[in-house]
Order: sequence, then C-alpha cells, then structure tokens
Amino acid sequence: MTTYLNHPAPRASSFLPDSGQSSSTLDGHQPIGAAGFEELVPSRYALRVGDIDVMVVSDGVLPLPTETMSTNVDPVVRAAWFKDMFLGPDAFDWALNVLVVRSGEQVILVDAGLGGQFPGFPRAGQFPKRLKAAGIELSAVTDVIITHMHMDHIGGLLVEEVKARLRPDIRIHVAASEVAFWKAPDFSQTSMPEPVPDVLRTTANQFMNEYGSKVRTFEDEYEVAPGVVAKVTGGHTPGHCVVYVNSCGERLTFAGDALFPVAFEHPDWQNGFEHDPEESVRVRVRLLQEAAASGELFVATHLPFPSVGRIAVDGDAFRWVAGFWDY
Repeated sequence: MTTYLNHPAPRASSFLPDSGQSSSTLDGHQPIGAAGFEELVPSRYALRVGDIDVMVVSDGVLPLPTETMSTNVDPVVRAAWFKDMFLGPDAFDWALNVLVVRSGEQVILVDAGLGGQFPGFPRAGQFPKRLKAAGIELSAVTDVIITHMHMDHIGGLLVEEVKARLRPDIRIHVAASEVAFWKAPDFSQTSMPEPVPDVLRTTANQFMNEYGSKVRTFEDEYEVAPGVVAKVTGGHTPGHCVVYVNSCGERLTFAGDALFPVAFEHPDWQNGFEHDPEESVRVRVRLLQEAAASGELFVATHLPFPSVGRIAVDGDAFRWVAGFWDY
C-alpha cells in the first residue's frame, strides 16, 4: 500500500487575488442566494504545482445513463455499485472539468467543455462565464490543449462569444492521430446513446473547419510550455492524451477521459464512449499505477469537482484520496 504522509497538500495558487472565497458573510438576515451572488458556490479551485499555477474550472454537469459506465458488466452488479454510491439507478450527473494552467508567460486552457449549442444539457457549458468570474479573460489564453475531440471537450470553442474573445494567434494542440481519426471515425466498439455518434462526428468536423488553421498537431508528446506536457495515451480515442504539469519536483496529471468515477474500484469496467475498450483498460490501469507510485496530484474531466486528489493502491484495485482544500 502506497502512503502519502510525505506528500504536501495542494497549495493555494496565486492565479487569482483570492481563492474564489466570497468575503461576504451571512450577517443580518440576507438570504442565501440573494441578489449580488452570481453563483452561491464559485465553481473553480486554484492550486500550485511547484511554480506553475493551476485552476480547475467546472463546466457543469451532464446527465448520462448509468449503463454507459459499465457496458461489460451484469446490470445487477452495476445497479448495486451505483446504489452504494447513492447514485442512479438509471442516470447520474457526469461532472465536466476543464483546466487552466499558467506557466511563465503562457496561459493554457486544457479542454473547453460542452458549449451551449446542444439541446437537453442546460447545466453544462458553464466554463466561459466561470472563467470570467475567476478574473481570467479568454483573450489571455495563449494555448489550448485538446485531450480528444469528443463534443464535451471541444464544444465550448464553438460558442460564438468564445470564438469572438479568443486571440487571433491562439495555438490549439491536438494529437495528429486524433485529427486523423475524426476524418473517418470508427464507432464499432462503442455503446453510446443513439444520436450521439452523429453529433460527435458533426462537432469534430465543425471544430476542424473553424480552427484547422490554428491546430498544431504532435505525435507522441509535446511540451506546450515549460513543465506542461501533452502525451498521447490512446484508448478512449486513438489520439486521446493526458497532460502532465511538472515543476520543482511536484507533478499533477490531468487524465482527461482515461478514467471515470467507477474506475478506482473497477478499472476493468468499460465505458460506452471508449473507441477501444480493451486498450482503455490498459491505459487506465497504467495511469493509476503510476499515480499511486508517485503520489502526484490527479485530476480528470469526469471526476466530481474539484477533482483534485491522489491515488492509493487497494488490493487489486485502487482508492481515491481526495485532496484537502487549501484556501
């Protein structure tokens, strides 16, 4: 069993003048949620990895059927797990997290959430207003890393107000194998709700039409800024990548869609959105083993916000150790 007694807690970031905590109090009789509060809970969390500032921003939540979390598992077993987690039984809210990283003079957005152009998901597509509420202008973003081209990772860049506020020289980094895959995507091993494949295909095409001239492809890995490296893992999609943030002997991994909430107890459970389910399992186990061995901070797109914690080995499986908030 790996222990973490010598690993420091996440440290508050200097990304912002404050840590997103309101200075207001509930003195007097002001009701919770009264006028003047844009959101009761600011959905952002800032920390530091060495000398690099990192912020996790919630793009909201996306309702999905529970069966997408375990397509290779007996429905009775799946139902029992969701019941134990006080979720389901038929659907649950899938968290959507994006990352903002400041390294030197570069401000890097990792993924862009769902956007607001897809009907039926009113609680997703929140990252533009939450980024603004955090004091970060889209015009300050120098680079975007796309972990993969599913609509809940690129849709935010297709929102008109986002497109209008991005700088004209924005650099968008995507694995070459990911770009190639979406020219003729293969959904034969996926198990998605019926309309989703067509929407994914259309959104990927729209993304390349809008941003193709700004896309910079890489093969295996690429250092986008000092200490910020995108590395291809494959599995979830052929060009799926993770992002490593390294500074002063500390590391944070943003795992994208390499794992989902069920992955710690059941890393072998396959997800309906995985284009290569068996390879996804291998990628997932390898990333979890690496994180458990190093004690690094770990964040993923679909873990409950703020999705900052560490991984421990638990027999033949793993255990999520949530980070203590430092603010």
